[in-house]
Amino acid sequence: MIKVGIIGGTGYTGVELLRLLAQHPQAQLTVITSRGEAGKPVADMFPNLRGRVELKFTEPDDRALSACDVVFSATPNGVAMQHARTLLDAGVKLIDLAADFRLKDSAVWEKWYGMPHACTDLLAEAVYGLPELQREKIKPARLIANPGCYPTAVQLGFLPLVEKGLVDAAFLVADCKSGVSGAGRKAEVHTLFSEASDNFKAYGVPGHRHWPEIKQGLEAMAGKAVGLTFVPHLTPMIRGIHATLYARLTDKGVDVQKLYETRYAGEAFVDVLPPKSHPDTRSVRAANTCRMAVHRPQGGDTVVILSVIDNLVKGAAGQAVQNMNLMFGLPETTGLDQLPVLP
Repeated sequence: MIKVGIIGGTGYTGVELLRLLAQHPQAQLTVITSRGEAGKPVADMFPNLRGRVELKFTEPDDRALSACDVVFSATPNGVAMQHARTLLDAGVKLIDLAADFRLKDSAVWEKWYGMPHACTDLLAEAVYGLPELQREKIKPARLIANPGCYPTAVQLGFLPLVEKGLVDAAFLVADCKSGVSGAGRKAEVHTLFSEASDNFKAYGVPGHRHWPEIKQGLEAMAGKAVGLTFVPHLTPMIRGIHATLYARLTDKGVDVQKLYETRYAGEAFVDVLPPKSHPDTRSVRAANTCRMAVHRPQGGDTVVILSVIDNLVKGAAGQAVQNMNLMFGLPETTGLDQLPVLP
């Protein structure tokens, strides 16, 4: 059994980790930390875990966490890097669900996250945990930067075209929508029911923290600089990311449907729909699946890719467990065979 610790188990990604790991046949939940809820039974806060998780929240303690095989950090940005060196030196594998290790350039990190990085020497070692692209690097890794929710939907959507150099890399557009759980569990006015319900708005248009992460990933795929316009929107739903992606073909003769079907043929968690399909967010709710469709409106040179995920699962906790499976030599789908929830 894999002894698992979770730093920050009270947020939405934390409880998703608990839900998935409580059902994982090879995972043993050992430590779940929370400064504010230390001493409280986990199932008292999350009744859905009654009878499945008997642990209490504890204060963060590197000694207790160092007895684990793997630790997930489901904390705000800037926390995981405070624990990373101690845990790695103790032989613990670390999967960070925040952004501490996603950006390779510490100056870019400081610009977008407003704080100095505490362990810049680990940035080069950290492996970006997008399995469909980095699978072989994830397997031997000891430090994983779990991708963000928007970046997962966008990068998987663009990947087949960008890695083959079939689109104009200088003009990529990602028009994305997210449910309110993407903002986390903290209380903020814009996510209050009266504010978010029956409403729809863009935000972060001048610059969003996920822009440099997406751009970095796309440039690695393309092997050159890319031009990316990324516009996120808040939608009145709890879960889900819908990314509508636009690119201009440089080869009008390419069969984009076949390209996507071939690229993702062996991927358990990417589903390419038949031509003329329109995936919806509820078709992936609570599942570790990215479902997508590709279109060429009027047969022109513009490709439109529709990519949907559950932001808390494939966009966070599910992908983190997928990475854990790879790191410990387990079948990638272990503990992740949940069907989407309808209605």
